[in-house]
Amino acid sequence: MQLNTISGRFAALTIIFVMLAEVLILVPALASFRLDYLESRLERGQIASLAVLASDKSLADELEAELLQSAGLLNVVLRRDDIRQLVLSSRIPSPVVQTYDLREDGLVQTIDDALGTLLNRRNEVIRVIGAPVNQAGQLIEITMETAPLRTSMIEFGIRLLLLSAAFSILTAILLNVAVQRLVLVPIRRVISHMVSYAEAPEDARHIITPDARLIELRDAETALQTLQKTVTSSLKQKERMAQLGQAVAKISHDLRNILTTAQIFADRLEDSGDPKVKRAAPKLVNSISRAVNLCETTLAFGKAEEPAPTLSRFNLAQLATEVVEAETLASGDGPRVEFLCDIPPSLTIRADRDQLYRVLANLARNARQAIEGTGQPGTVEIGAGETDSDWWIRVGDTGPGLPEKAREYLFKPFAGSARKGGTGLGLTIAADLVRGHGGRLDLVRSDAEGSEFMIHIPRDMAILPARQMAGGR
Repeated sequence: MQLNTISGRFAALTIIFVMLAEVLILVPALASFRLDYLESRLERGQIASLAVLASDKSLADELEAELLQSAGLLNVVLRRDDIRQLVLSSRIPSPVVQTYDLREDGLVQTIDDALGTLLNRRNEVIRVIGAPVNQAGQLIEITMETAPLRTSMIEFGIRLLLLSAAFSILTAILLNVAVQRLVLVPIRRVISHMVSYAEAPEDARHIITPDARLIELRDAETALQTLQKTVTSSLKQKERMAQLGQAVAKISHDLRNILTTAQIFADRLEDSGDPKVKRAAPKLVNSISRAVNLCETTLAFGKAEEPAPTLSRFNLAQLATEVVEAETLASGDGPRVEFLCDIPPSLTIRADRDQLYRVLANLARNARQAIEGTGQPGTVEIGAGETDSDWWIRVGDTGPGLPEKAREYLFKPFAGSARKGGTGLGLTIAADLVRGHGGRLDLVRSDAEGSEFMIHIPRDMAILPARQMAGGR
């Protein structure tokens, strides 16, 4: 049995607590033993004195000494009819140091006297007064030495402690067996279920069935069962989603190729001489472009993970200008959207240029499309700056703001889009790319006056894994 186990510590604590209780019982027991010892000496003294009184003749010195020795006394005094009579006597080796009247001592006084006798190693002479049995006089008084009394008290205490130790060990063993059967065996069963479940969490046969008799253990098994069912269900759902994602990725790949070909032919329709065809061609081109973009974003999101950032230093204002130019061309003949860049011309940032371009392009495109959806002109502003700890980039617009549902599922794929027909993948991919730099993408505000996103990229790139640092310094 090891002390670092529940059963070992339980047994050790049981022994300690039982011994502590026995120690608390030992003191009153010693006091009671001392009182019984003195009363027995009084009785012996009374019997010896009655033997003397029953004889009309005086006893020989040898017989008197034998009676006193047999009773373990030095003197015996008996008071009858208000007459104090020294019945038995012998030489007292030393003066009497203490007198104890057993007729008056209470419990506290008895315990105090017992401790005093036990702690005093000197052999002293004491006087004990008590009432004779069977009303054989008014009182009886004996004189005795304390050494035999102290020896008997020590022997009694040792016997009591040994008996207590035996009971403590027996109690610990019985309790340990009870704990093993009632607590540890069910706990080991739960642990065994957890281990087997961890080896194959998708196998529903490994889910525990609560059958413990103890309420607490049954509650634990029930909670574990609920957790295992939830995990197993989530794993199965993720497996189905993964399979579905692979299927969607394959379909998107082939569909993108088909739509790209259709887009090429649709572009040629704009040169048609038929006015109806010429008017319908831009709408067809826009529809096909949106379908191609959906396929491309789905394929991008379906990758296992984005590649690690290839870090390099570049001018942020130039990158933002490229994004603005691309979005300006994409706005076409719709409502006029004005792009503003509030970035210091000399601001140099250290990041993956291509990935940061994708992040800004996604944010700028979302802002432009939100403004175009209102049919009113608006403004998209890209600002940036730096602090001692990071670089920050702000992308804001004067659009209608995001609806509550879009804000709730903002960075979740296929759930956070605010535009009809949108997938919500743009913000999800952008947030993943920023996290790959050790930074974060936050929605600062979104109300009737527009929306504002903030990008934070830390200057200390030590937080990135070493493989992400290989692209540049």
